[in-house]
Amino acid sequence: MSNVADAVFAHAFSEPDRVAVRAAGRETTFGALRDAAASLAARAAQAGVRPGDRVLLVAPSVPEFVAAYYGLHAAGATVITMNVMATTREVAYVVEDADVRLVVAWHETAAAAERTAAERGLPSWTLGPLDGWDVSERVTAPVDLPDDATALIIYTSGTTGRPKGAELAVSALAAIVDAAEHALEFDEDDRTGTALPLFHVFGQVMVMHLAISFGTSVSLLHPFDPRALVDMIRDDELTIVSGVPTMWIAMLHAAADATPDDFSRLRLASSGGASLPIEVIRAFEERFGTRIREGYGLSETCGWATFTPLDAEPKTGAVGRAVHGVEIEVRDMDGAPLPTGEVGEVWIRGPIVMKGYWNRPDATADVLRDGWLRTGDLGTLDEDGDLRIVDRLKDLIIRGGYNVYPSEVEEVLYEHPDIVEAAVVGVADPTYGEEVGAVVVLRQGAELAPDTLREWAKERLSAYKVPRLFHVVDALPKGPSGKILKRAIDRDSLLGARAGSR
Repeated sequence: MSNVADAVFAHAFSEPDRVAVRAAGRETTFGALRDAAASLAARAAQAGVRPGDRVLLVAPSVPEFVAAYYGLHAAGATVITMNVMATTREVAYVVEDADVRLVVAWHETAAAAERTAAERGLPSWTLGPLDGWDVSERVTAPVDLPDDATALIIYTSGTTGRPKGAELAVSALAAIVDAAEHALEFDEDDRTGTALPLFHVFGQVMVMHLAISFGTSVSLLHPFDPRALVDMIRDDELTIVSGVPTMWIAMLHAAADATPDDFSRLRLASSGGASLPIEVIRAFEERFGTRIREGYGLSETCGWATFTPLDAEPKTGAVGRAVHGVEIEVRDMDGAPLPTGEVGEVWIRGPIVMKGYWNRPDATADVLRDGWLRTGDLGTLDEDGDLRIVDRLKDLIIRGGYNVYPSEVEEVLYEHPDIVEAAVVGVADPTYGEEVGAVVVLRQGAELAPDTLREWAKERLSAYKVPRLFHVVDALPKGPSGKILKRAIDRDSLLGARAGSR
């Protein structure tokens, strides 16, 4: 029996004045964080939130997210987090799919969440600054939960169907902490930081939760600004910083006048979300005096599965080895393990793997086999166990570290009265890794300018999901069965559409 919030209460008891969170010039101690979380937990219990009830939290990377997150966990709730850019349509889908009982949203980004709650008669709370919270009534300890209780539901999706909620158990988050203890060698003097969004599994579990669990501080930056992140690393004397490739690239441009002496305490830069060019790794090490170490994971594995050991030389193109307690295999399409060096599908087994998809037994059965998770990614393992991701079985687009699911975007495009066919694909982009492109067929006689279609899509999709590249064609390539063949789509035509095409 345990609770994700146990560490907050434990560190507050032993070192209440130790800094837990730094953000926007403010410091929040473990004692203050515990008081805020305990007060929100008490309020949740009084409102009828019971262990296992799903609660939606919509907030950016601010200290109030941290307090609300651990407060909801302390009450025994299953926490669901969403992008603050989510539209009412997207929020409504999650609220209905997960049978959400309470909506909690940051006051500056609450509109879509509050509107959805009001339309469905659900209670909604608006989070204001921590210094205005009433902490007079608090729980004394988190609710004890079974190890297999669902702590988080992280919504994700493949390239077909609607988003699915990956259920992550209390024990899975505990396993992540255990793996990090072996891989990252945290100590009490570490200071972590990130500009990653906390609503994403990487920032939430791999940065915030690890820092809080080990009693170190976490510095938060919102929104991302490369110069501000460089300044935060230096001014807060960070020892560990985590990000995605687009952040490292932007930081290199923003820190042209910096030297390694400016970042003398920085010992680790942890990268995930997309592959990182070796040129960026080399330039970062020269500028910041530390080597970026890559890892690999999915929402279905709490955001982690492999990492480059601190005592090993990083290999070009590799994303590290299986972390403590985790097994990685590369298999053929029949599920048989392949020899070293051969390309196949990556399978993962270990305590970090999700329980399954919320209310999706068929989808769960498709990816979970005897405790092994089929990732849908193609990779190779070398003789040292280092993994390389070489391609994706899925059509997932990763734009700046954010997952964009083509079927979700296509579903929206098909709602446009002038569009009869649509295919959404990723196009290589030097800044974001991939850009979202859409090739569409219009109804006969219709005309639709790219800018007009882009503005229409912005009203229905989060900003990072909106196709920046549009191209209109007379017909999409199809196979014998009539299925659209995305591999046959001319990406060059989309690149030519950057400035707009017909």
